[in-house]
This record gives sequence, structure tokens and C-alpha cells, in this order.
Amino acid sequence: MDNTNRLRRLHGRKQPKFTHNSEEVSSMKREFINMTEQEEDLIFRMYRLVGDRWDLIARRVVGREAMEIERYWIMRNSDSFSHK
Repeated sequence: MDNTNRLRRLHGRKQPKFTHNSEEVSSMKREFINMTEQEEDLIFRMYRLVGDRWDLIARRVVGREAMEIERYWIMRNSDSFSHK
């Protein structure tokens, strides 16, 4: 099967809906993620290069996951967390 047919089959499948517990989300939002100066620098430079492709950025930041870096970026650039 060639790639075109495989992609058509994958896109034709129904994707499961993501559900979450509101308590988990709200507690994750409050927890500020601390990064080292080197990690911050690397994240900012990678963001300028690849945008919000968090999985690519996470591959360069050792020991960090894509979701963790994305949450850090959102918190760092959010008005509600600017006091930290």
C-alpha cells in the first residue's frame, strides 16, 4: 500500500475525543515550571526557528517533554503569570 492510500485510510478513521478532568487542568495551570537559564535560551531560540512545534523543541531540551515546554511558554508569555 502506498503512502497516499495509507493517509486516506488514517484520515477516514474517527479520532477519539479527548476528555479531561477540570481539576487536573486548573492545577496544571497554577504550577509554574522552572527552567534553567540555558533551557530558557534554547527554548526561545528554537521557538524563533520552528515556531510552536513543541515536540521538535523538546527533542533539544534534555529531560523535558513537549507538553511541559508548551505550558512553560504559555505561562511565561501570559499576563496572569507575568508577576513570577
